[in-house]
Amino acid sequence: MRSSVLESVDILDLRHYTSAELRTLLEAEAHAWAQKMAWDYRSSAEMILRYVDSKILPGYVALENNHIVGYSFFVYEGSKGVVGDLFVSPGRNHSVRERLLTHVLETLQQTPGIHRVEAQLLIHDTGEVNAVFEHEGFQSFRRLFMELPLATPTSLVTPFPEEVTIRGWQEMDFQPSAAVITAAYNGHIDSEINDQYRTANGSLRFLNNIIRFPGCGTFDASSSFVAINRYTGVILGLLLCSRVREDVGHVTQVCLLPEHRGRGIGESLLAACTRDLRARNFSQLTLTVTEANHRAVELYHHLGFKTTRVFDAFVWEG
Repeated sequence: MRSSVLESVDILDLRHYTSAELRTLLEAEAHAWAQKMAWDYRSSAEMILRYVDSKILPGYVALENNHIVGYSFFVYEGSKGVVGDLFVSPGRNHSVRERLLTHVLETLQQTPGIHRVEAQLLIHDTGEVNAVFEHEGFQSFRRLFMELPLATPTSLVTPFPEEVTIRGWQEMDFQPSAAVITAAYNGHIDSEINDQYRTANGSLRFLNNIIRFPGCGTFDASSSFVAINRYTGVILGLLLCSRVREDVGHVTQVCLLPEHRGRGIGESLLAACTRDLRARNFSQLTLTVTEANHRAVELYHHLGFKTTRVFDAFVWEG
């Protein structure tokens, strides 16, 4: 039975297809994001469809009996490849997804000059695609998707350092925030998952991606904050938030300089974010965190976040 299923599925170049042919599949994907994570994925789907029509997005489609039942795309960033997405119509045999993903990973690994491949597929629950990644030599990291209902204000009051002040995000914070991110993730497990954190230029690219592009929602300056030393003006930490649904915010980045951890600054940044979102009638705030980052996980639980999903991040070093 397995071999007959595989034989009826063709894996073909994504660049042979148009947005009109893929739209129904991406509408199904948008529905899945809404159901699993309360995210409005439609703007991201439209962006993907525009790239499809431009014929510059590398990837594959799975064709079953001449019907598109799945797709995946990837991008190149210098010597690194990143799996951008993987989606197969609900109810399809797992072998369709496995074969599609295998094509993507083998293409990336065999591309000359590519020495690292990363993937974080939020739509897939932990363990769903691990077998394919492990077969191709990837290391996996469990990550948590957490939610905080905003209907009821939290009563938690955190002592606040006298020399620190919290203010809203400004465009001038872009460059110094990259330096904070690089310092914050030096030797951190998340820099193993995302190597952009390892350098100032990489951190700038990361900031550019989450602020300028709607891959993780639409950047929301109103609910994004920095913690600064009120006497020197130096940024000590930051929290960036995006709008992933009209009434749902998502923390895309929160970090502190290592020497300022444990002083209540992170809690104060989150408190500022939730106050702003509540004032605008948002219903919830979400975030993702690596399970092995025990200190952060404990803090989020303490603040009222609940883990609602577990997914995986994958890394291959050639």
